[in-house]
Amino acid sequence: MERLHTGSTSLLPAVITTVLAVSLADLSPAHAAAPAGTPTVAREQIACPRGFVCIYPDINFNGQPYVKRAVDGSVRHLPDYIRGKGSSLINNSNRTAHIYQKDNYFGRHVCVGREGSTIGDLRSYQLNDTTHSLRNNDAPCGA
Repeated sequence: MERLHTGSTSLLPAVITTVLAVSLADLSPAHAAAPAGTPTVAREQIACPRGFVCIYPDINFNGQPYVKRAVDGSVRHLPDYIRGKGSSLINNSNRTAHIYQKDNYFGRHVCVGREGSTIGDLRSYQLNDTTHSLRNNDAPCGA
């Protein structure tokens, strides 16, 4: 390790203070607001893994999602913690995902395409907080 030698020990604290100030200049507190127009990611947002369908309890993919591997098939009755509470979803699988308003694949539904297709707000489909069943299959959306 190289040693700073100045002949005077009083310069060292000033150098350390300057280096720290420059290093920390671009950091901001975690709670600081982002500048206007800067997109932010909510802390509650959890990524959906490849090969899975994720149903989130809040719009814009926030909250603890229900995560279902698409190749494992469909779900006639979603678990209680997400049943009737889904507000957004991501389909990161190679199958289509159909989310239904009622158990056993009945009622109003919407299809989410393959490989990264998303719906950030189920309110526009009149399905917010009414998710009851999920069908994963190879049928294209609209068929």
